[in-house]
Amino acid sequence: MSRIVIFAAGSRGDIQPCVALGRALRARGDEVRLVASARYSPMAAAAGLELAPLTADPAEILESDAGQELLAGGRNPVKFLGGFRRIIGPMAERLLAECSDACKGADLIIGPTLGFLPRHIGEHLGVPWALIHFQPSEPTGAFPHPFVPQARLLGPWANRASFLAIDQIAWQLSRPFINPWREESLGLRRLPLRGERAAGGPVLACFSPAVVPRPRDWAANVNMTGYWFLDEPDWRPPGELAEFLAAGPAPVYVGFGSMVPKDAEMTGMVVRAALKLAGVRGVVQGDPATSDDRVFAVQDVPHSWLFPRMAAVVHHGGAGTTAAGLRAGVPAVVCPFFGDQPYWGERVAALGAGPTPLPFRAMTVPRLARKIRRAVRDQAMADRAGELGRIVRDEDGVGRALRIIDSIR
Repeated sequence: MSRIVIFAAGSRGDIQPCVALGRALRARGDEVRLVASARYSPMAAAAGLELAPLTADPAEILESDAGQELLAGGRNPVKFLGGFRRIIGPMAERLLAECSDACKGADLIIGPTLGFLPRHIGEHLGVPWALIHFQPSEPTGAFPHPFVPQARLLGPWANRASFLAIDQIAWQLSRPFINPWREESLGLRRLPLRGERAAGGPVLACFSPAVVPRPRDWAANVNMTGYWFLDEPDWRPPGELAEFLAAGPAPVYVGFGSMVPKDAEMTGMVVRAALKLAGVRGVVQGDPATSDDRVFAVQDVPHSWLFPRMAAVVHHGGAGTTAAGLRAGVPAVVCPFFGDQPYWGERVAALGAGPTPLPFRAMTVPRLARKIRRAVRDQAMADRAGELGRIVRDEDGVGRALRIIDSIR
């Protein structure tokens, strides 16, 4: 039996895969501690995991003025990483202390590349560590970093350079608080000005090779596992939702996850008008009291249950929601806000499982209606989405991750 700590900083789409992995480890007899916002304590408890709560709440951050600026930054890596630095900087010392305390007694530390915390704390404790990649983050000549799509115009060398550039920007923004923490709290040497990539560190890339084909130049330490899904087989829908689904043709789901539009009321009006213009019924993320004969509003329904019952899904392109849509085997309309979301929208379109992305800031009633109509009427798109769904459902991402973890501890 091992004590395993899993960092799961971020929104629900980042948390659920980590909980799925933690639950599988727990089922095998390991002790698993999840480091995440206190908001997710019910999810951790349901999976039998100990929670080490972080005092930063991603939902509150995105609702703040700084969070709204972050959402407005789109795909620009300097704006995105700079905005992230402005938000995290003032609370960095407190959060780093919380992370360090959460790892006491750990035999293995797993977490995302954010700050490379598993590496720093693993070195301090002298225990193995591994990184989680929710999107392609290892340098390759095959394609550019998700934040820098323009690099592909200059070929393989520019593709590879784009990853190194993003690494460097992230390091320069995090170095002012990471290096003092390494030296003063962890007793480690400061890393150099240009940073130091932990070559050979184990990587768990939890996305499907059917969605992102593995580049030939990725090293053996990069393990593509497939997605980690957190299923809730015992979940039962409210009677009103079941009745709505049974009362007509399959509807279209529209929801933007943890993204918090500045004018949520206006966004809701645009969505409902677009569904009406497209001539489809809808299930939308919102207050159930606003439901009517054509649109049913839901607050917390597992995507694993809901998405397969839809004609198509419209979402923000978060890695977790994209995975759920692909697994369901239905076409997806991606309306990205920022970060890696445009990349996932482009992958869905490139695979033929949805139309080209519609950036949220460019979303209008006619544009969204056109995308929805295409998603529900294009039979070739539906066939391709169904084929991808079968491939993704046949993968055992968590099982593959467990075998890799066994090889490094």
